[in-house]
Amino acid sequence: MAQGSGDQRALGIADPEESSPNMIVYRKIEDIITKMQDDKTGGVPIRTVKSFLSKIPSVVTGTDIVQWLMKNLSIEDPVEAIHLGSLIAAQGYVFPISDHVLTMKDDGTFYRFQAPYFWPSNCWEPENTDYAIYLCKRTMQNKARLELADYEAENLARLQRAFARKWEFIFMQAEAQVKIDRKKDKTERKILDSQERAFWDVHRPVPGCVNTTEMDIRKCRRLKNPQKVKKSVYGVTDESQSQSPVHIPSQPIRKTTKEDVRKQITFLNAQIDRHCLKMSKVAESLIAYTEQYVEYDPLITPAEPSNPWVSDDTALWDIEMSKEPSQQRVKRWGFSFDEILKDQVGRDQFLRFLESEFSSENLRFWLAVQDLKKQPLQDVAKRVEEIWQEFLAPGAPSAINLDSHSYEITSQNVKDGGRYTFEDAQEHIYKLMKSDSYARFLRSNAYQDLLLAKKKGKSLAGKRLTGLMQSS
Repeated sequence: MAQGSGDQRALGIADPEESSPNMIVYRKIEDIITKMQDDKTGGVPIRTVKSFLSKIPSVVTGTDIVQWLMKNLSIEDPVEAIHLGSLIAAQGYVFPISDHVLTMKDDGTFYRFQAPYFWPSNCWEPENTDYAIYLCKRTMQNKARLELADYEAENLARLQRAFARKWEFIFMQAEAQVKIDRKKDKTERKILDSQERAFWDVHRPVPGCVNTTEMDIRKCRRLKNPQKVKKSVYGVTDESQSQSPVHIPSQPIRKTTKEDVRKQITFLNAQIDRHCLKMSKVAESLIAYTEQYVEYDPLITPAEPSNPWVSDDTALWDIEMSKEPSQQRVKRWGFSFDEILKDQVGRDQFLRFLESEFSSENLRFWLAVQDLKKQPLQDVAKRVEEIWQEFLAPGAPSAINLDSHSYEITSQNVKDGGRYTFEDAQEHIYKLMKSDSYARFLRSNAYQDLLLAKKKGKSLAGKRLTGLMQSS
């Protein structure tokens, strides 16, 4: 915390009570960025770098930025300068041109400065329609460097379903912007494309990256200590509630003090000022969910062969328990990742797909952790050690890909093993499978063939039944 506090003082974040409830924090960052780009006062050298077959215009290196910060902000520790650079990059003021991860590296990585038009101080609040226009525009520009990533393609498909009624308008907007961009100089267009991409890297980040817009300084201006309060769509929640229940230290019971009452008043005031969803959006979401699952509710849609809740025939349950899934059941796997995990047959099909991609250890780890939560207390410690040795220990036979933060937390939890020892690691693997492997599974030939085979089998059965009825 000592290191981070120095960086926060440099940006004006350390004492929120001393700053006014406007954009002072952003302004101070922008003052640093402006001085960094000023050649007359010894700014960072911005240059065009020659590549193999092309030129990379208007870039600086991470080393140049770190050295400038150390020299002009009187920072002695390079680690602190890198941390400060990462705080600036996380807001999108500078961004790497080679990837989508907004961090600062003290090496030869090329960075580019963001245009003032996209600065956070301009109170940009982009909507999903803006994002849809951007992704649609990217698909019209037939260049390898502008191809959509997997998560962007999934977002585009999701937005196209959500805005089906006005998609023609979105497409026309994107087409008009592409025509304007084509009239610009090639170098200028290349720089603008990267700046627009960096803007969406801040507001629609890559899965697994931190979304800095979720904790907006402006939304927390009424709180004395915004670092301890996390805002969501449903109100204010304490971050400590997201930790594993076993590893939360117990608090001693004490009497309520005046400070506790003040904190409660602050919390309730924040609840009153919380962000609320429009009723129309809530209704649309509820209607869409109901329409999607209406054919799976045996109390609403007549079941075939019969409804076990109405009659004494349990044939429907026998079909559901079989390992030969129906077309309706296979279709449901595509609704969400949780649907395929809840279905035993779906998990088996997904596991076979992961084995073909040599990544089955992710699902096996997730299932092992789920099984750990159901183990008797006397077997928990032994099972924790088995999971650790198989998936996480150095040289593990089925090592999983875990980020350093989750690995460190899990390593500490293993020392005092419990049912929720691997909670953080399991959540990371879940998100990894949901954003990566699950999307590829739905697009794979294995799932599509299974879905088409069930449709074909259903149509053939219908033809046979029709023929029997006509012959009779």
